[in-house]
Amino acid sequence: MTINAVLLAVVIMLGLSLARVHVVLSLLIGALAGGLIAGLGMTDTLNAFQEGIRNGAQIALSYALLGAFAVAIAHSGLPQSLAGAVIKRIDAGGTSGMIKYMLFAGLVTMSCFSQNLIPIHIAFIPLLVPPLLLAFNRMQIDRRLIACLITFGLVTTYMFIPYGFGDIYLNQIMLKNVGEAGIDVSNISVTKAMAIPALGMLVGLLVAVFISYRKPRQYQQLAIDKQARDAVVEKDALSKTAAGAQTQSKMKTIVALIAIVTAFVVQLYTDSLLLGSMFGFGVFMATGVVKWRDADTVFNDGIKLMAMIGFIMITAQGFAEVMKATEQIQPLVDGAASLFAGNKAMAAFIMLLIGLIVTMGIGSSFSTIPILAAIYVPLCISLGFSPLATVAIIGTAGALGDAGSPASDSTLGPTSGLNVDGQHDHIKDSVVPTFIHYNIPLLVFGWIAAMVL
Repeated sequence: MTINAVLLAVVIMLGLSLARVHVVLSLLIGALAGGLIAGLGMTDTLNAFQEGIRNGAQIALSYALLGAFAVAIAHSGLPQSLAGAVIKRIDAGGTSGMIKYMLFAGLVTMSCFSQNLIPIHIAFIPLLVPPLLLAFNRMQIDRRLIACLITFGLVTTYMFIPYGFGDIYLNQIMLKNVGEAGIDVSNISVTKAMAIPALGMLVGLLVAVFISYRKPRQYQQLAIDKQARDAVVEKDALSKTAAGAQTQSKMKTIVALIAIVTAFVVQLYTDSLLLGSMFGFGVFMATGVVKWRDADTVFNDGIKLMAMIGFIMITAQGFAEVMKATEQIQPLVDGAASLFAGNKAMAAFIMLLIGLIVTMGIGSSFSTIPILAAIYVPLCISLGFSPLATVAIIGTAGALGDAGSPASDSTLGPTSGLNVDGQHDHIKDSVVPTFIHYNIPLLVFGWIAAMVL
């Protein structure tokens, strides 16, 4: 196992990322190293990588349209109004603990909704979080905590609630692959199987809020704070001007809510985030909130907003394809299996640990599940795990590493919103905190689920 190409590729990728090498370069170098170590040769390694990039084209387009939809929502003034209301409350002396925890609850709720109710995924972060940075700075909130709050909602929701992205992860991918691998899943409740692992995520969140990042942390008041302040000034100015301006602002807010509902309904019936985002953007254009002459600008701004994340996700697809081409994922599992020889407790732990390694390298839980299910299901059957425990192991193994991976949108998303003023490092302030607070408890509680279900 010490010379396994997949394991070494992931270690190289993570090591370079921690050394502050850009994530795209880290993924590329890690993929090349893994392919060469496995004996693929440079040509075959690059071919596999390029095939993965082609497979990631749809992801990139979906993210671009999500970004355009997010900018259109921002254009309506909805997030600025929310941020302005919070800042105005703070200026009035509302810096009590209750306001702070209400803000925390709002961020977690929005993160959860972005996975199930309002299918814009991480696109809400760059449009909602930057205007709130002034509030965070004024209250001296540690941004590492904000990253943990957002990541909790992004990950826990899809791995526990079978709607929206959760339906894709739990039903369309996990149960489908587990069933194809040889287990009858017709009577399995995915919510019951994933309840204990989800509880582990909750424990990690509570530790982050009340222990790890409870102390105040100071940040410089930079340009972004002026933007947030302008949101309050603009809101106050509107309230003092003609009633027609107030009506127009309210109308834009109503249109934004209609667009969000439209995007959700379209995504629900078509299972396509791309179509949902497109129809949501269309509502803004049809109602004139985004004027025809401004459509190109808004759309281009949305693409710019999500460009870096899109590139990283495409590169991660290339990395994943190279890992598959090495054909060393199976030997990695076989090598781990030889260590526990019938010991269910150790087997469950090793399977979860390998899931953590693979997902951290790929950066996508959704891409990991098909790889693991084909290998883990026969192994779980031979070791005597129940179908429910098997689903818990595979679901947890896939989700492990989503939080805490440099290439995961669950860490890239929070960074995109929190680092607009250059005071939030992706690795140290998003990746490491979310890894510690979510992967460790998820590993423990996933193991407990495997033992008791």
